[in-house]
Amino acid sequence: MIEYQVSYSDSENPTSFSRDDIADFLYHHLDEYGDTKEAILKCIAYAYGDAPGQDGFILIAHEEGAIVGAVIINHTNMSGYIPEHILVYIAVDASQRGKGIGKQLMEQIITETEGDIALHVEPENPAKFLYEKYGFTNKYLEMRLRK
Repeated sequence: MIEYQVSYSDSENPTSFSRDDIADFLYHHLDEYGDTKEAILKCIAYAYGDAPGQDGFILIAHEEGAIVGAVIINHTNMSGYIPEHILVYIAVDASQRGKGIGKQLMEQIITETEGDIALHVEPENPAKFLYEKYGFTNKYLEMRLRK
């Protein structure tokens, strides 16, 4: 049976999974839409509030001692002019896809947050359809200047 757990830090409702466990899972299951393990660990540090002004949470789906899905939400702390939360990473183990785990993760993060949620998704990412099902829309074209 799959269980779901929200963790706010290493000490507030901690999971039995380490930061490295979570980062390894996301690194391996984000497929071509992922980042480096170092970037994922920085995101976890932000979600767990390692520095002032940083916070968020991690939602883990697990079964028999193994992670089968994970989400990292970072709070922006900028309510009123940009979304209060950013869904930075969401992944489901490839062998578990199609069983409703992604749907359950989305429903739980929507319930767990107050205010708006933003996310970035590449147009060809099949998860885009799940996000649209939950009401995510593309209001803006994102542009970045890389320096």
